[in-house]
Amino acid sequence: MAIGHLYSAHDGNLLVEVNYRLIADNDNGWWGELVLADKKPLKEGDSYLILLEDGRKGRCFLRKKVNRAVQGLSPLYCYIFRGNGDLRN
Repeated sequence: MAIGHLYSAHDGNLLVEVNYRLIADNDNGWWGELVLADKKPLKEGDSYLILLEDGRKGRCFLRKKVNRAVQGLSPLYCYIFRGNGDLRN
């Protein structure tokens, strides 16, 4: 998985580092999966900005996929992120 950053779309503040996998990037939009590096409450359906490892960025929306509890560690939340438009540099 690649390392990226998730920002608030409202004020541009960094929220959390993420491990992500971009699954599709085509004319219909782009989407992938991400896991938060730190336990941080995020609202599903809110608008976020994601900065990818290669410098591209775009506005996306999150949907919680599953609550993955790892034995002995805090639960990690896996999200599906979706965006439309071009990922830009």
